[in-house]
Amino acid sequence: MSEQTKDRPWLIRTYAGHSTAAASNALYRSNLAKGQTGLSVAFDLPTQTGYDSDHVLSRGEVGKVGVPVSHLGDMRALFDQIPLEQMNTSMTINATAPWLLSLYIAVAEEQGADVSKLQGTVQNDLIKEYLSRGTYICPPAPSLKMIADVAEYCYTNVPKWNPMNVCSYHLQEAGATPEQELAFALATATAVLDQLRPRVDEKDFPALVGRISFFVNAGIRFVTEMCKMRAFVDLWDEICAERYGVEDSKYRRFRYGVQVNSLGLTEQQPENNVYRILIEMLAVTLSKKARARAVQLPAWNEALGLPRPWDQQWSMRMQQILAYETDLLEFDDLFDGNPTVDAKVEELKAGARAELALLDDMGGAISAIDYMKGRLVESNSERLGRIEAGETVVVGVNKWQQGEPSPLMTGDGGIMVVDPAVEAEQIDRLNAWRADRDEATVNAALADLRAAAAEGRNVMPASVAAAKAGVTTGEWAAQMRAVHGEYRGPTGVGKGQSNKTEGLDDLRAAVDAVSDKLGRRLKFLVGKPGLDGHSNGAEQIAVRARDCGMDIAYEGIRLTPSEIVAAARKDEAHVVGLSILSGSHIPLVEDLMNQMREAGLGNVPVIVGGIIPDDDAARLKAMGVARVYTPKDFELNMIMQDIVTLADPAAVAAE
Repeated sequence: MSEQTKDRPWLIRTYAGHSTAAASNALYRSNLAKGQTGLSVAFDLPTQTGYDSDHVLSRGEVGKVGVPVSHLGDMRALFDQIPLEQMNTSMTINATAPWLLSLYIAVAEEQGADVSKLQGTVQNDLIKEYLSRGTYICPPAPSLKMIADVAEYCYTNVPKWNPMNVCSYHLQEAGATPEQELAFALATATAVLDQLRPRVDEKDFPALVGRISFFVNAGIRFVTEMCKMRAFVDLWDEICAERYGVEDSKYRRFRYGVQVNSLGLTEQQPENNVYRILIEMLAVTLSKKARARAVQLPAWNEALGLPRPWDQQWSMRMQQILAYETDLLEFDDLFDGNPTVDAKVEELKAGARAELALLDDMGGAISAIDYMKGRLVESNSERLGRIEAGETVVVGVNKWQQGEPSPLMTGDGGIMVVDPAVEAEQIDRLNAWRADRDEATVNAALADLRAAAAEGRNVMPASVAAAKAGVTTGEWAAQMRAVHGEYRGPTGVGKGQSNKTEGLDDLRAAVDAVSDKLGRRLKFLVGKPGLDGHSNGAEQIAVRARDCGMDIAYEGIRLTPSEIVAAARKDEAHVVGLSILSGSHIPLVEDLMNQMREAGLGNVPVIVGGIIPDDDAARLKAMGVARVYTPKDFELNMIMQDIVTLADPAAVAAE
């Protein structure tokens, strides 16, 4: 095939953002200079969940897993000297998507851009937040309405923008099988399109369907994953044609971006992750028919902490080598007519169709949130069980654990650490911003925003006006909370014991014995302090503890340390377990330990799990934490034995 007919490469992105808008801006400009072709913005948890940097729940979370954007000034700094009219920007933002898009539009207008030419994506998928990621704010129905608001507004005002990115990425991270990933994502897309259909002229609807994009995950079983992508292409085409009557095949195209699987990255022998990332990328690039439109890859050290610029560069070079050095883009689809591939694709489609029919019978994705959450927790439990039993081999984790120390882990510990001073500096900038703005203009903008939400108007025009007036992220979200209320999603963790007790007889006997000594059932409280919504680990610990016969208390995500301490006192917990994956473990645990002592609970053992470097683990233990667990501690039964030992009054007396 000649050079002229070679396919264009996918958009090459790096998911990035940390510390401050200015620091992230420098990183973006550096990555663009290295050959990145699109931006992918990571926002910090307060920004994602609609809190200003000085809110009590933001403590310890500012700038950790992304960039804090509290107002127009932050967004301005984030894209300083980056011409937005020429960019293709992906913003991973959901509950506050209408707001962050409004800030982006306001900055583009300040730059003199033609807003109708802006290209990019807001993720804007709230259903998967209830199932797997946890950055939701409002209940499902008003959240779905806001997704539709963004889509309707973009269709008219920013026609090249993708107003929603149906995100199955986190479904796989939460344990979804390929069939569940297909079905739950497609059910989410149809829920949104059903909401949008009455809002536009019938003749315009196919073009609106064509703007819905997807964001998927590719795991290590790359043949199955590649077949999954081909199944997505076929099923989406089928749904668009049959359910929505879209005749133009261009509008039925399955357009997706991808980040390959971070869940499978290992803390043990982390250099092996380079191979995992490469193999997973092949699943979404080899098949021309099902090739991603944009690819972003994690860095080899993400199981350890925040990657450095060099680590991100290494992942970007992987993409560039495949796109520009190999001959991949010179050929038609490599798998068309392959009987093995065709059979696997058909099998996946049949499984997904059966699951979709079940969801339809329940009234669609919104009605089936509790069901889907429960299924994900169950699937993840089965996945972890296979790793623990050695049925699923994870190199360096449950097989071939012996290895040489990695020369990559030198000097700075192999990761980037966000300066704790960042939070105070961000709060100072926020206070200066509030002091400089015109209060009357802000109050008028907030009143109109609240009225728009209450009256059922599209919230986008009022949000753009509020962005220009100087409203903050927390103030915008407060109006949505005031009108629609807050929401606590299902945990997926049932109270009754499951029948999955294989291999747990000894542990169940130990729990019974300690419970007899305690005079009541061993009470284990699982808490997630802060804003981190990655609840998979907490759910699996709670499920296993339940199946071992403990009396568990798990109320889900996003609790303050004081709420957890109050629950520990009310429940008379024998052991408290905390799960924190956002890197905010030091300030949050310190606060909680102080409050435990003040509440007279200093004798209750506290255990902590998360992505925690060795130095931080030592600090936590110095604060009085009894045990610290990281992703390398994958054998849940060992953790269960520790909980039993910590709760045992005889063992405590012996110590």
